[in-house]
Amino acid sequence: MGTARLGPAERTAALEQMATSELDVVVIGGGIVGAGVALDAATRGLSVGLLEARDFASGTSSRSSKLIHGGLRYLEQLNFDLVREALQERALLLQRIAPHLVRPVPFLFPLTHFGWERPYVGAGLVMYDSLGFSFGFTRGVPGHRHLSRRRALRLAPALRRTAFSGAVQYWDAQVDDARYVMTVLRTAATYGAHVASRAQVVGFLREGERVTGVRVRDLEAGIEREVRARQVVNATGVWTDDIQELVGGRGQIHVRASKGVHLVVPRDRIHSLTGIILRTEKSVLFVIPWGRHWIIGTTDTRWELDRAHPAASRSDIDYVLEHVNEVLSVPLTRDDVEGVYAGLRPLLSGESEETSKLSREHVVAHPVPGLVMVAGGKYTTYRVMARDAVDAVAHGLDQRVPPSCTDRIPLAGAEGYQALWNSRQRLAQTSGLHVARIEHLLQRYGSMIDQVLALIEDDPSLARPLTGADDYLRAEVVYAATHEGARHLNDVLTRRTHVSFETFHRGVAVAQEAAELLAGPLEWDAEQVKREVEYYAKRIEAERLSQEQDTDHEADAIRLGAPEIVPVATPDPV
Repeated sequence: MGTARLGPAERTAALEQMATSELDVVVIGGGIVGAGVALDAATRGLSVGLLEARDFASGTSSRSSKLIHGGLRYLEQLNFDLVREALQERALLLQRIAPHLVRPVPFLFPLTHFGWERPYVGAGLVMYDSLGFSFGFTRGVPGHRHLSRRRALRLAPALRRTAFSGAVQYWDAQVDDARYVMTVLRTAATYGAHVASRAQVVGFLREGERVTGVRVRDLEAGIEREVRARQVVNATGVWTDDIQELVGGRGQIHVRASKGVHLVVPRDRIHSLTGIILRTEKSVLFVIPWGRHWIIGTTDTRWELDRAHPAASRSDIDYVLEHVNEVLSVPLTRDDVEGVYAGLRPLLSGESEETSKLSREHVVAHPVPGLVMVAGGKYTTYRVMARDAVDAVAHGLDQRVPPSCTDRIPLAGAEGYQALWNSRQRLAQTSGLHVARIEHLLQRYGSMIDQVLALIEDDPSLARPLTGADDYLRAEVVYAATHEGARHLNDVLTRRTHVSFETFHRGVAVAQEAAELLAGPLEWDAEQVKREVEYYAKRIEAERLSQEQDTDHEADAIRLGAPEIVPVATPDPV
């Protein structure tokens, strides 16, 4: 069974198919939870459609800390069930579901208090390691180990000797969050799901009290369609309450947005062989290895402004720099920051006013007949959230639905990945690419690497790296449009690649080249190429200016000054 493409033709076909036949379930939201629901439902034999108003993973699911982890701090809150569930999912993702996308990453926890802290942290990590074992699986990562200050400094010379007394090292896992979502969606499409981005749900279809489908506006073509379904799933994260209002008022789930800001700095700015985790007065701060960079974050503050484009302010950036500099021998400055991104966590609203204390557990509700809501949770447990949501869908269908099987379904690109990794020298020789390039491609596409190499075989100029962002090949830009559902330049530079935060120019220097590569598969004329490049430049300019503002309100107002991208032509709605 070949992996489904999500190119322009497939998007058109998916929208037409959704409009012409009643589905078992339609999913609203193309983030990690919506993608997971689509895959779970499709692999249970249900007919499925998924609609995303913007680009896939354009909200929370591309703006995370890019970790697959149990959540050490939830142990302190005595939330053992959540930690156990997350660690079991981590083992599944590492070893069966997505070994090409999820990989182990070490972290050093510097100890700053003599006496009580080492046994306290050590006891927590003993529990963390033991909860990570699941039936039929090992942890998938090494166990923790205690280090003296001298041994810790060998691993992380960047640490200031006087800032800590010793350390404990433990392991978690990391993922390219946006790429993972795309891979889940392509896997769902392979099992029959109809998937479309830039398709905004603007209303619900009703028969009396019952929800019987949705009204969807194709933002590329400017037309509206009706999509009928026996069950609708709202998996829209921080937009959950908005969708509930479309159906007629606030429902059973209330979601509050918490902003998390991350900084990206070059790898040579922090001399360390391991990630670092620091405790702050509010939460924890990670220094995460990310290719030729470090990701440093995150913050945790309430956000009630624009949810599509959360803005990082100067105070957010200063907060992160101040806390990481407490342990570094050579402090970081704003000049070291290549990129900044801000995301919103969808937290279940509870009694506490502090966002860091709101629930990370998820909830599934059936507020009206025909509609299922799923919200909360964390990236690591997306598969469990999806399973529970489809269980609720199954309850609403008058037919027998098989149980979830996604714990046994490898994602697209996983099958054969290890064998190809072992053969990477041979792949380098036959393709003419350096082995480092092959490793890069394998860790992004797994066994789907042959599709990228086929593009290069047809057009050898695609083997060259992007000028000004040489971690990525020109072929990857084309592939993003032909196979991965990218519709606009911003989709490619921000989510299919991460040029927008991995370069000091934030993608502006490669925008023209990338747009010209996209013009062919997306059938753009010169005017649309120009429009895409101008929009992208304005977006980056607005983000840079917003990051100079002192408050959220000032940063938000400037970020909203950048226009939304428009398609080549927008006909009148029909």
